Amino acid sequence: MTILEALLLGLIQGITAFIPVSSSGHLAIIENLLHINSETALPYEAFVHLAMLVAVIGALRREIKKLLMEFCRSIYDIYGNIKIYFHNRDKKDARRYKKIVSNNYRKLFLLLVIASFPSVLEEWFLQGMAKLAGENLLAPGMGLFVTGIVLLVADFFPRGKKIPRDISYSAALVIGIIQGFTVIPGVSRLGITLAVCLAYGFQRKFAVKYAFLLAVPVFIGNFITECVHMGSVSFGWQIWGGYAAGALAAGITAYFCIRKVAKILQNKRFYGFSVYCFLIGTAAVAGSFYLA
Repeated sequence: MTILEALLLGLIQGITAFIPVSSSGHLAIIENLLHINSETALPYEAFVHLAMLVAVIGALRREIKKLLMEFCRSIYDIYGNIKIYFHNRDKKDARRYKKIVSNNYRKLFLLLVIASFPSVLEEWFLQGMAKLAGENLLAPGMGLFVTGIVLLVADFFPRGKKIPRDISYSAALVIGIIQGFTVIPGVSRLGITLAVCLAYGFQRKFAVKYAFLLAVPVFIGNFITECVHMGSVSFGWQIWGGYAAGALAAGITAYFCIRKVAKILQNKRFYGFSVYCFLIGTAAVAGSFYLA
């Protein structure tokens, strides 16, 4: 992979990661067209996912800070309830326990944790199939068709009003399970997650925030997986420098795209993204037969 290829892939990753058009599908198509070896791309992908993780945390730092603060407070409240339990038992008293899930941010933290477990596990087990699917143009093209159809259907869902306090834990589990299957190139993680959230009646603004925050455990899982599989891969400093440049391009682009894209997704219909997926998917499928 040359520096120019790394920069190109980084820019595409940064732009498409938080748009419901499947960044993995775009990357698979470009890698096939440029004949980029997947083994040499593995260290690059680890760099990129680390950069994307930093970009998400930076762009959503206020929300993440509130989530972590409420998590720490909930741990303190659990500790307080344990003390109350022993006090009531020893003193034959009836002090009231503190409510642990007492606000929307504490509920949101639990919803994110519940959705993350099946999603990360599925991606771990399906990564071999995803890698195989990304070695041709047909699979990403078909995946983009799936994304386009889902986005088109999602536009017909009625506007929901549910915020964290209204969401069931079973809904978060289903969202996580479905999100896990989006490891297949062309199937947009963001697009599918948003569609399922809207189907459950999520308030659109909350659905976008929830889908973006779910990217954090996904990027962490991807980074760890890629580091494990890299093993003893060794390249010269020039190649590592190219990977770092591409990752930097991805991270910077993603950071500036997140906020702007969030506003678009909160207020606009998905029709335009759906049409785009159909067009790119058609081109990819046609290309797979032409290049066969």
